[in-house]
Amino acid sequence: MPEQQTYGNHVRYFPLFHFVLTPLLALNFIYQAVRLYQEPSLDRAVFTILSLGFVGMILAARLQALKAQDRVIRLEERLRYRELLPPDLAGRASDLSFGQIVALRFAHDDELADLLRRTCDGEFAASKDIKLAIKNWRGDYHRV
Repeated sequence: MPEQQTYGNHVRYFPLFHFVLTPLLALNFIYQAVRLYQEPSLDRAVFTILSLGFVGMILAARLQALKAQDRVIRLEERLRYRELLPPDLAGRASDLSFGQIVALRFAHDDELADLLRRTCDGEFAASKDIKLAIKNWRGDYHRV
């Protein structure tokens, strides 16, 4: 079982993306750009552009995965609100920003209603404040 998730350790890294592919492709682009500067030629320019394309490709793949995950989070939380909250409070949840929805998803079921009410009433300035107000953290161990 993974370590118990808290506010202090809930940030997740995808090692293949963050620590392998991104640094390798960034270093390759820098190397190709330096070589193009040292020995300008059409071949060097093509390799530099290709290297930049690889960096863009991996960033686009990551952003697409995160965007799909965001959509799933919105749907999961909307269903959770409908199941756990009174209809009037669940209706107020439609005014929440995505950042607030993400922060509230870490709240355990017993404190969700109170935190959502306080969020809708404008008590929290930022999603970080919502996360810090959570007493019983509900971890998410399936993020990418």
